[in-house]
Amino acid sequence: MAKPTNITWHETSISKENRREKNGHGSCALWFTGLSGSGKSTIANAVSHELFRQGISEYVLDGDNIRHGLNKDLGFSDYDRTENIRRIGEVAKLFVDSGKVVTTAFISPFRSDRDQVRALFEDSEFIEVFINCPIEECERRDPKQLYAKARRGEIKDFTGIDSPYEAPEQPEITINSDQVTVEEAVDQVFAYLREKNILK
Repeated sequence: MAKPTNITWHETSISKENRREKNGHGSCALWFTGLSGSGKSTIANAVSHELFRQGISEYVLDGDNIRHGLNKDLGFSDYDRTENIRRIGEVAKLFVDSGKVVTTAFISPFRSDRDQVRALFEDSEFIEVFINCPIEECERRDPKQLYAKARRGEIKDFTGIDSPYEAPEQPEITINSDQVTVEEAVDQVFAYLREKNILK
């Protein structure tokens, strides 16, 4: 299918800065990345819940949920993983433009894909949160029994088993989820947001 060439960006009458001023806080994308079972979704949702409790405009984009709708046409090949992350990066950018703090929970295994998403944002808007957890602990937890299925050969191209995970080299936040509680992880994220004046 040929790409359209007759499209023009339309500037909106209300800016991102207008929305941030009205909300009384900054906006950003908290990009949670890590192995399956590391605690990405649990911590991302806990952060979002606390943001909501404090009256911060927020939203959660979760990998499994997105694959039920927007990205249901994608599989788990390297190409599809890259396209999955590209699409969600564009969606996350829209949420940041709307003045929200958006938390995303995606394995996003390839460093180049995460860097490509980062390039969509202005400085300080993209916050990479590495949920660092040994694969042995992830397998022990295995909440969806995915590792067990991958070990039996029932799931192909499973990250950490027969497909690589490229850990972030310089994430803004690293959470060792096998060493801290969910509450401590949330505190760590909030401390960073306040340090960067995204939250007051």
